[in-house]
Amino acid sequence: MDCVFCDILAGKIPSAKLLETESLYAFLDIAPANKGHALIIPRTHCQDILGVDPKIGEDLLSTMQRIARAIVNVTGAKGFNIIQNNGRVAGQEVDHLHWHIIPRFDRAEMPLWKQGKYESMDEMMRLATTIKLQI
Repeated sequence: MDCVFCDILAGKIPSAKLLETESLYAFLDIAPANKGHALIIPRTHCQDILGVDPKIGEDLLSTMQRIARAIVNVTGAKGFNIIQNNGRVAGQEVDHLHWHIIPRFDRAEMPLWKQGKYESMDEMMRLATTIKLQI
């Protein structure tokens, strides 16, 4: 398997480590959206959110809070995004699950998405019902 994040975890590729826990590793993104942009990856390889052990949840949330708080304090950011993409069509470029923490200074610097709308409340409710049946 050829995985750049696994190579970082194995020490084959250097990284600007921020924090490591038993299940996670956090480091600065080499191609940041803004300076201070960090990545958090699980130590165990999995492609996306559907393959990760949910037991990392508490460690992940705590790590996100610690990293985000430090980034905001150091960079002076006014806010931050936590983004996690699944699949190429969603913007995932590395096939190893990861979360981005991106410091934000101005809303206009990086629009996230164009907001759409449903044709009607009925259309939205039908879709919700269909999705709930799959849960």
